[in-house]
Amino acid sequence: MREMNDIRNLRIVGILEGISYLVLLCIAMPLKYFYDLPEAVKFTGWAHGVLFMAYIPLVFLARKVMNWNFNWTMIALVASLVPAGTFILDGRLKKRESEL
Repeated sequence: MREMNDIRNLRIVGILEGISYLVLLCIAMPLKYFYDLPEAVKFTGWAHGVLFMAYIPLVFLARKVMNWNFNWTMIALVASLVPAGTFILDGRLKKRESEL
């Protein structure tokens, strides 16, 4: 049961982190630089930062359940740096979650 929770938590935070990253890049930053609305980046960036910081330890918790080696752990961590990377990783996590 705990294993499923670790994967589910990573999936939820990963999806939210991915959404916040895309909102930051595609909505908040254009609002800041084209319409002089720095508040958009301030609040969106804060939310994204909190989600990013939550994502990192969740990767290490899920690592044990997923039996990831060093390379897969790095791929999961790098996925949070690539726009939409966490969505791609989510497919692998969803498959494993359904196996448990």
